[in-house]
Amino acid sequence: MGIFDIFRSRGGVPVEQRREPRVMASAEVSSIADLDDPRIQEYLRGRGFGSEAGAPVNPHSALKVATAFRCAAIINGAIATLPMDIKRRTGNTRVDANDAIIWDVLKTKPNPWQTPSEFKRLMQMMVLMRGNGYALIVRGAFGKIKWLIPLVGAMQVKQNTDFTLTYTYTRPDGAQITIAQEDILHLRGMSLDGINGLSVLGFARETIGISIQSEKHLAKVFKNGTSVGTVLSTAGEVDDRERLKADLEEYRGAENAHKTLILEGGLKWEKVDLSNLDLQFIQNREITATEICMFFGVPPFMVGLTTKQTSWGSGVEQMGIGFVAYTLQDWFTMWQDAIKRDLQPPDDPTLYVRINPSGLLRADIKTRVLSYAVGRQWGWWSADDVREMEDENPLPDGIGQTYLQAVNMQDASKATADLAAHDPNAPTSK
Repeated sequence: MGIFDIFRSRGGVPVEQRREPRVMASAEVSSIADLDDPRIQEYLRGRGFGSEAGAPVNPHSALKVATAFRCAAIINGAIATLPMDIKRRTGNTRVDANDAIIWDVLKTKPNPWQTPSEFKRLMQMMVLMRGNGYALIVRGAFGKIKWLIPLVGAMQVKQNTDFTLTYTYTRPDGAQITIAQEDILHLRGMSLDGINGLSVLGFARETIGISIQSEKHLAKVFKNGTSVGTVLSTAGEVDDRERLKADLEEYRGAENAHKTLILEGGLKWEKVDLSNLDLQFIQNREITATEICMFFGVPPFMVGLTTKQTSWGSGVEQMGIGFVAYTLQDWFTMWQDAIKRDLQPPDDPTLYVRINPSGLLRADIKTRVLSYAVGRQWGWWSADDVREMEDENPLPDGIGQTYLQAVNMQDASKATADLAAHDPNAPTSK
């Protein structure tokens, strides 16, 4: 069977009759052996895995929760937008490896319909939602990697007796195909067995289920509930309701604030505040949102939760640095190591891939200028180095390639030798 038969329909099934591929909501499917398990029935019905709160949780329902959507968008966006540097070490220098076989698929065109950022965003989303991201490696002449095709359907991974892996992919038409390890780019999240990654969605299912049910409850309140700010009550009867309404209109609006209200006929004015149950409901929604942020590793302030204190630093900049260091760096390393294992040719050990986070760590203009000045003063940056970091062209005629040296700094051994040459009685270092 040819490599493109993986995506062809068997039996001439029309496109409109094919099943749409479903994204597995959790890696826990692999641990279910009983087909009567209710989670299997829910999954086959397309509802996703149920939660104790009663709401089925799948990628589509989870992303309807604002916090989960924003957390996934932030992580996926960081992976998609940051540059992926493909370099080659040549002695002490590092140069762009634009002749590498992985340059085109990672930086130009991974497949006929996706841009590099779209491909990276989809693969990262699969890791978050499923625990694993798979792409078929399509090779052309001389083994050159031509395309990377994301495999969104269900995938089973089995370890063979020689410790290699075999992938069984379920196509959109329901047919299964076996793919060798060397033909798969496998992004694997945190794992318990080293083979299957753990889904963030699968382990956050209960928290997200509570949030989904809270949203439904709130929607029902807006649809069917009543909300009044004040109540007028009396033990008797109101003679003229219309006149009473007209009188109350004179006290509405900011221009009528703090006027004296005169009630007649035994009427009492009672203000209706939020009940303890309402206050607890609001608090629980905030707690649930914070817990979702914890599962994804996203600081709450990045999704709009600004009431919580943090120990990462006193400013937004420090909290952003903590997010890059403790969350994104883990995902960067996953990408870099997977590309090295599955895509990088073994006969090119000088080649390496690095996701450059400098764009996320970029300080304000004042801080950058001060750091550039220090680098220039002490001689580890040239003018062209600084201009490159600011995405500007080098200075003409190579005048920006000079490295400066502070006039009061020199080699200590050379200074001692010069002193001894002028004063034979001066102390020397040994």
